[in-house]
Amino acid sequence: MKFLTDREKISAAVLGMGYVGTAVAAVLAGEGVDVVGVDVDPEVIGRLKARRCPFHEPGLPELLLGALDSGGLRVTTDYAPVGEVDVVIIAVGTPVRGTELVDAQLRGACEQLAARLRPGQLVLLKSTVPPGVSRKFVAPLLEGGGLKAGVDFGLAFCPERLSEGRALHELRTFPIAVGGWCRDSARAAAAFWRRTIGAEVIDCTSMESAEMVKLAGNWWIDHNIAMANELARLCGALDVDVLEVIAVANTMRKGAGNVNILLPSVGVGGSCLTKDPWMVWRAARDRGLDLETVRVARRVNDSMPAHTVDLIDRELARLGLGLDGTRIAVLGAAFKNNTGDLRATPVLPVVAALRRKGADVAVFDPLADPAEIHKIFGLAPAASAREALKGAACVAVLAGHDAFDGIDFVALRDTLAESCVIVDGRAYYPRETIDRFRRNGLAYRGIGR
Repeated sequence: MKFLTDREKISAAVLGMGYVGTAVAAVLAGEGVDVVGVDVDPEVIGRLKARRCPFHEPGLPELLLGALDSGGLRVTTDYAPVGEVDVVIIAVGTPVRGTELVDAQLRGACEQLAARLRPGQLVLLKSTVPPGVSRKFVAPLLEGGGLKAGVDFGLAFCPERLSEGRALHELRTFPIAVGGWCRDSARAAAAFWRRTIGAEVIDCTSMESAEMVKLAGNWWIDHNIAMANELARLCGALDVDVLEVIAVANTMRKGAGNVNILLPSVGVGGSCLTKDPWMVWRAARDRGLDLETVRVARRVNDSMPAHTVDLIDRELARLGLGLDGTRIAVLGAAFKNNTGDLRATPVLPVVAALRRKGADVAVFDPLADPAEIHKIFGLAPAASAREALKGAACVAVLAGHDAFDGIDFVALRDTLAESCVIVDGRAYYPRETIDRFRRNGLAYRGIGR
C-alpha cells in the first residue's frame, strides 16, 4: 500500500507528548508499535524518562511506564528519529489567543519534520485546527523539504476526540475520522488505525470535513452546556431542582435518540471547549458569516464562575456572614471531575474573586499537582481535606472527584464553622445526601438546586 509499509511491525513517531500525544503513544506501544515520542520541552521528556506520568488518566500510568520500561516507547527532544519511522503523528498544542490560532508549536513541528521527511512516509495530523489549516498551512510547510504531499508522502487529518478520564477506552473504541490529502493518503491512514488498534474508521471526503468533525462536536457540547447553565439559573430562581428537570426532559424521544441536556456546573474549562468554538467562529467570520450561537454560548459559560461567587456570597449572607475574613474550603481545583488538569479551569476565577473580596480561601485537590496549584492559583494548597475544612463557613465542591466520596461533612461537623453551607458546583449530590446535610445543621445550595 502506498504510504504504509506491508511489514508486520510498524514504527511511529508522536510529535508532542502532552495529554493526547502521551495517550496515543502509550496505546500504540501497547499494541506492539515501535514508538518514539518527541517533545521540545526538556521538562516533559525529563519527567517521562524519570517514569513520572503527569496525567491523572485511568490506566495510563501503567500502560505508559510499561511501554517505557519495555523499550516499546522511547522519548526524546531530538527530531532525528522521525526520519526513520513509517508513520508520523503530529499532536502538538494548538492554542487560541482571543480568536486567533497560535500556530507556533504546529509550525515548529512541521518545519522540523519537513527537514527529515523521506519518501513513503505517512503524516497524520491530530492537533485540532480550523478548517483549511491542514491543506493551506501544514501541507506547504511539510513540502518545504522538497517532497510533495500525495506523491512522495501521505498526509491525512485524524481529529482527536478524547474525553479526559476515558481517553484510553475511547481511543480504542471510538470511530476514528480520516480525511486524506488524496485517496492513497486516506487509505493508508485508515489501514494504520485498523492494523494497530483495531479501530473503526469513518472515511471523510476531505481533510476539511475531518477538521470540522472535531470542531462541530465541541461546538455542540459548549452550546449544550450553556443551555444547561441558563436552565440551572432559571431553576434556581424558581426553587426547582435542575437535575430533576434534566433527568425527566432527557427521557423524551427525539430523532434517533433522546433529548440529551448535559449538566450545569461552575463553568467550562480545559484545552478544547474553551477554544474550539472560537476556531469555528473565526473560520465563519473569515468567510463572511457570523455564528451568533458560538458567542452566546461562550459568554454564558464564561459567566458561571462569577455566578458561583455570587451564589457563595448570597448563601453566606443567609447565615449572617460576609466574604471578608470568612474561611472558604474549595474542594477540587481541576476543570473537570476525576482529573487533575488545571488548564483553563473555571475554579481559578472563582478563587481569585473570593480572595479579592477578602475571603480566606483554602484549596484542596488530591488529583492535581500541588506545585501546579501553587503556580496557577498563587497559593499553597491544603495538604488534606481536613486541613482545608478547618473552620470553614463554606465548603465549595467545585470538582466532584470520586476521591471526595469518602469525605463525610456531617461526621466532620465539629471541624467546620458553627454555621456552614455546602455549595455544590459539580458534585451533583443526590437528594438524600442533601437532606442529611440539612438535618445535621449544614445549609446546601447547588447550581440550579
